Amino acid sequence: MTTDRMKAVWPADAVFVGVRHHSPACARLVAKVIDELRPAHVLIEGPADFPVADLLLGHEPPVAIFSYVRGEHMSWSPFCDYSPEWIALTRGHAAGAQVRFIDYPAWHKAFTDTNRYADAERRYAEAMDVLCRAFSVDNVDVLWDHMVEAHPDERLAERLVTYFDLVRGEADAGETDTAREAYMARWVRAALRTGEGPVLVVTGGFHRPALVALCAEDDGATGWPEVPQAEEGGSYLVPYSHQRLDAFTGYQSGMPSPGYYQRLWESGAAEAARGLVGDVVTRLRGRGQVVSTADLIAARTMATGLAALRGHPEPARTDVLDGLVSALVSDGLDQPPPWTSRGTLAPGTHPVVVEMVAALTGERVGVLHPSTPAPPLLAEVTGLLVQHGLDGAGEVVVDLAADAERSRVLNRLRVLRVPGFTRVGGPVGGGDPVAVERWRLHPSDLRLPALIEAAAHGATLADAVASALSGAVGVGALATTLFDAVLCGLGAVADQLGAALAEQVADTRDLAAVGSALATAVGLWRHDRLLGAAGGPLAAAVITAATPRALWLVEGVRGGPGPAEPARLAAVAAVRDAVRHAPSVAGVRAEVAIGVAARVAAASDVPPDLRGAALGLGRALGADVHAADAVPREAATVGDWLAGLFAVAREEVLDDEVLLAALDGIVAAMTEHDFLVALPALRQAFEFFPPAERESIAAGLLRRRALTGSARSLLRLRADPVAVAEGRAVEEAVDRALAKAGLL
Repeated sequence: MTTDRMKAVWPADAVFVGVRHHSPACARLVAKVIDELRPAHVLIEGPADFPVADLLLGHEPPVAIFSYVRGEHMSWSPFCDYSPEWIALTRGHAAGAQVRFIDYPAWHKAFTDTNRYADAERRYAEAMDVLCRAFSVDNVDVLWDHMVEAHPDERLAERLVTYFDLVRGEADAGETDTAREAYMARWVRAALRTGEGPVLVVTGGFHRPALVALCAEDDGATGWPEVPQAEEGGSYLVPYSHQRLDAFTGYQSGMPSPGYYQRLWESGAAEAARGLVGDVVTRLRGRGQVVSTADLIAARTMATGLAALRGHPEPARTDVLDGLVSALVSDGLDQPPPWTSRGTLAPGTHPVVVEMVAALTGERVGVLHPSTPAPPLLAEVTGLLVQHGLDGAGEVVVDLAADAERSRVLNRLRVLRVPGFTRVGGPVGGGDPVAVERWRLHPSDLRLPALIEAAAHGATLADAVASALSGAVGVGALATTLFDAVLCGLGAVADQLGAALAEQVADTRDLAAVGSALATAVGLWRHDRLLGAAGGPLAAAVITAATPRALWLVEGVRGGPGPAEPARLAAVAAVRDAVRHAPSVAGVRAEVAIGVAARVAAASDVPPDLRGAALGLGRALGADVHAADAVPREAATVGDWLAGLFAVAREEVLDDEVLLAALDGIVAAMTEHDFLVALPALRQAFEFFPPAERESIAAGLLRRRALTGSARSLLRLRADPVAVAEGRAVEEAVDRALAKAGLL
């Protein structure tokens, strides 16, 4: 592009290049403008608080600026070889320009106060819909390829101006974009005031029309704009990857298929198309898929034909993909090709299409320069790994009694999801007698970015883990989080973490989750001498919050007959253990728990398993209740009721001859059909007893019936009891039919 043509498109003093992020065509345009304009200043849409010098150390993209405010915000601003912003940075610096980022920091409220329904957003959606229909394409990515990447000619600058002016139009942007554009315009005007030479402004094309208008007049300010700073935050460079960049794997900004666009940037459209076909074929053959030379020729022929039909001088991305599908997929597709829409791959996507998308993604991983600034956490972890001999690869066995600190380092890295540290064995609860852990260590390219990103949680490993656990507790993960905290040795922050866990408990309505957390806490409170949690404040905080919460949730359960639910029965058992074994911190007196249990056990609209569990809770806590008096007579519910009773008060009812007699009478009176209905629940109920106790119950039945023989033999039937019951039910039905017909 000549200087005269540039002046016809842009003002002479400030040149505004609107781009699309991660567009090779836009990157080439930026490079040409820098080469011809030789600007004194290159101003780029990017976080103004990040030192540009850190990006110019000599990294191998893709890399990303990771920004955070502790406990509030985390974001990534990625760059690859063909990002227009990356080219503006590197080419601008090489040309001697002063290079600056001019946008608000990524954590600034201008980004968090987003109005998704601003006029500009609606206009953008409407404009894209009109253009996609006009050009008969599926989505904005295909539209961009058709309009820009497939035609990177000398008139690209003019076409981009027309395109982005149409997208922005006359609509008012939302508060977010308005604030950001006003801030960026202040930087442009400040650069113009220096009078040092041309100013090149590289931003997203959506902002370009507004910036041109805002910078038309000087606002009278002096100096450069102030850069906001976060008190509890920071920004660091992290290695990135094509996989993290790809829209098909979840990245929603920029363009999909980074591996393809890398080829397009390096080699041009023709070579990119040929390379893509080769990559797909290589992957498919590596998965055992037969791809013949004829298939390869057919795919390339179809891609070339589609390109000609669509007006592309060389096959574009979707030309190649459509050609490959036509040649390699002979059966129907349960899901439309993913490049016809934006987003991740849908379940049921054809395996060949999955491999095609993976080939387009690429496997490139960025590399940071060795002198890149890093957070203190990285240096601490590196030192700890060396100190404890954990910086290698292979299997590691840790003795928890002799080397607790080594275990804590590994568990802290696991909780922070730092790749390369896999726990394959060890205790799973406070009462687990296992005294060693087994770990598998392996190198990972993702370890460095994970450690840098973990710094958002804290400056030290202990602080980072405590913050991560406090903020990441979910309704279904209370118990896991509690035990992870103990494994990580977070005694120093037990009060803070215990308060966070207690708050989560108080907010959830999930009885199973509360019960699981309570059971874990009671186990740690009673037994965990090995890890040092016995009688500690962390377990105490959870027990104090979870015991009354679980009782409150139990009393609110309503429902008719149905299968026993082991998770809620375990919650009632956890309440029993808390009141029994941790009365000083349970927050509920035994008489209060007994009162709740009596009300639930007597309620007709409570599920049978919970009624049985409630009666068992009262019995276990010393209430003068007799289980035999409450046994339901309905075949469909007796088994579930017993499952609840045995789950909570198994030991208390084991030798209850009155209960055994009542059950024997109820079962004996059942018809074969009723017994078949009740049998699955009955079997589930008696599974709460270990084999020795089941044998004791069998012996009691033999005594009741004055029979001799081995009780153990009753537990070792050769035939499946369900099959026997079904057979007897069939025989009973046949007898009834014969009797009705007068044949019996």
